[in-house]
Amino acid sequence: MSGAVKLVRNEELSSVAEYAYAATAQAPARVVWTAGACPLDEHGATVAVGDYAGQAEQVMRNLVTALRGAGAELTDVVKTTVYVASTRQEDLVKAWEVVRSHMGGHDAPSTLLGVAVLGYDDQLVEVEAVAVTF
Repeated sequence: MSGAVKLVRNEELSSVAEYAYAATAQAPARVVWTAGACPLDEHGATVAVGDYAGQAEQVMRNLVTALRGAGAELTDVVKTTVYVASTRQEDLVKAWEVVRSHMGGHDAPSTLLGVAVLGYDDQLVEVEAVAVTF
């Protein structure tokens, strides 16, 4: 972690959530906003069709690559939003478990959403992030 990011926990809120409830960034800092990372391979094809966890793995690999290109890493992330094309909570959980495993001990605040459809053919998962570095 760059030291610019501090994850904030609050004892007055439930400890059930697998992420901090807030994050702060120390100024002066550089903010990185990513586009939604998608489950696309290097040729632009959607991978792991029909597989929430498989798509989430590719999404997180692509997110790491996008962050690295901007001079950041997962431990610099202050917020993620995880989009899952499903109305079934179990599908959201499958994607979330992969995202959490990639984030490791850096449990930045996150929002997990079930949505009707995502932008690419056969796409089930997308993750966007905001990161802060010095």
